[in-house]
Amino acid sequence: MIAGLDQPTAGSVELDRRGIAFVFQDAHLLPWRTVLDNAALPLELMGVSRPRRLEAARGALQQIGLADAMQRYPAQLSGGMKMRVSLARALVTEPKLLLLDEPFAALDEITRQKLDEQLRALWAAHGMTVLFVTHSTAEATFLADRAVILTRRPARIVEDFRIDLPGERTAALRADARFAAVTRLIYNALERGGA
Repeated sequence: MIAGLDQPTAGSVELDRRGIAFVFQDAHLLPWRTVLDNAALPLELMGVSRPRRLEAARGALQQIGLADAMQRYPAQLSGGMKMRVSLARALVTEPKLLLLDEPFAALDEITRQKLDEQLRALWAAHGMTVLFVTHSTAEATFLADRAVILTRRPARIVEDFRIDLPGERTAALRADARFAAVTRLIYNALERGGA
């Protein structure tokens, strides 16, 4: 509903949809386009000139650590690299709101944790609002400043709480007792919600 892909049965969602970018579970890259051209696609669709959109795409790809892969094609990328291209494609429009629907779910744990760290750093650098859907309690704990736990369909809010962890989060935080305590709170809320 926030993305405008579905309508609420009651109530409303009000926001400026011009500043929204999406990252889905699958990267959905165009196989015939290079990484650079895939990252530049939203700007192309907006009518931005080729030099400007490629410059913006190069910048986004550098931010996510893919400066050396710009001329590769999706078939030449790992799963983690594909998701980073998808993230760059979302960031290239400089969104005010970034919606992510389980983007790292299919990745191995180490790649997933590195992308979580990178996403948290990008959020801090850009200051945008990020709405991240995940089924991973540890991922929610690491990424979020606020967690909203939902039941199964029809979704109802079970818990809505602030995550009291340091703003700057590194891999070492995952071994901290505070991290384990918050992860347990999220897990307990999921159980109460029938997950």
